[in-house]
Amino acid sequence: MQMTELTTTKSLPKLIGKGYRKFWNFRGRYRVLKGGRGSKKSTTASFWFPYMMMKYWHQYGLKPCTLVIRRYYNTHRDSTFAQLKWAINRMGVSHLWKATKSPLELTYIPSGQKIMFRGLDDPQSITSITVEDGELCWVWWEEAFQCTNEEDFNKVDMSIRGEMPEPLFKQHTLTFNPWSEKIWLKGRFFDKVAGEEVSKDGDILAQTKNYDCNEFLGEDDIRIFEKMKEENPRRYSIEGLGEWGIAEGLVFENWQELDFDAEYMKRQLDRDDSPKYRQLHGMDFGYTNDPTAFIALLADEKEKKLFIYDEVYKTHMKNKDIHSALKYKGFERARICADSADPKTIDELKDLGLYRMFGAKKVKGSVKAGIQKLQDYKIYVHPSCVNTIVELSNYVWATDKETGKPSTDPIDEYNHLMDALRYATEELNSTNFSW
Repeated sequence: MQMTELTTTKSLPKLIGKGYRKFWNFRGRYRVLKGGRGSKKSTTASFWFPYMMMKYWHQYGLKPCTLVIRRYYNTHRDSTFAQLKWAINRMGVSHLWKATKSPLELTYIPSGQKIMFRGLDDPQSITSITVEDGELCWVWWEEAFQCTNEEDFNKVDMSIRGEMPEPLFKQHTLTFNPWSEKIWLKGRFFDKVAGEEVSKDGDILAQTKNYDCNEFLGEDDIRIFEKMKEENPRRYSIEGLGEWGIAEGLVFENWQELDFDAEYMKRQLDRDDSPKYRQLHGMDFGYTNDPTAFIALLADEKEKKLFIYDEVYKTHMKNKDIHSALKYKGFERARICADSADPKTIDELKDLGLYRMFGAKKVKGSVKAGIQKLQDYKIYVHPSCVNTIVELSNYVWATDKETGKPSTDPIDEYNHLMDALRYATEELNSTNFSW
């Protein structure tokens, strides 16, 4: 076999920057990276996989292949797939890679090596995956926080097996934002390194990165973090420094993640042939910094249970975008209780087609009253509602400045879907509820 030299038109050290030498060179089984926003973690990973695939082919004649996993397959196209194509282009080797959307793959043309994309919503497609040529040895778990079930990770881990020709190695790379310390990732990896970055057996590299290692950030980006540090230290510790979200003082501890069939539940009838569950919908408006948040749930008032099964969570949504998103999801004719602070927006959305939208009753004490009502229910969240899970994991009581203890008021953060949830459940247990 005739080997060719790997060449790129760009300097890789200049493209990647500093702060990731240990991450780049680690060869153990698990390479785990949590970090705040702007910490370069996903960007660095997107360079590493195609570069190393090319390197091992040109230097050793070996064909390592890569599997990229997210919670839901349909989120790859605009995230990992686009990110890897960007990195390949930045390295100046885009002419050597072929991108296909059906199936979603990136193929290194000189060798046929592949980067494949899968979602945990189709576990069979992961555990049964094979490569026609080469070795499947590297797995990238992007937004690994969304893999809330450790058993799902274990199944994939066990499926990557077999001897590798030297000097190839099997490795899982996990990148995520540290929203909550309750996640299994903390105990599985970070607690094992015991304050160090590498475990004693050399199998685990667990690092925390922040925006300080990203020399490519602009001055305006830095100012955002500096303002966050001053105005909201808790958020800064998580999103700025990459520290774990502390679970102390959670507003809602009465919730859990549960995979359930909402469409089947909608068809269930009570003993008197009436619907067993009420369909409830709430919306909180945002735009630039705060997202527009929509939530859909089923309520069993007799058993005091709520089942959250769908969400919309996005910034820069114009009214036509909101209407399109809800129409696409099948909620155009739904009864939606929305933030009444902007009645003009509600009127415009009604004109667009969301004609059953109405404003929430916001009076003094309504936030606390709404929270108290929700605390009386057991809340189940479908795994697809990842933003709801993040907010529930981080929605805490504000700290009393004098005592240092939790106050009776929640923080004004991680509350967009929480506000939508309060609006949606406003009419729970009321006698004048109408469809």
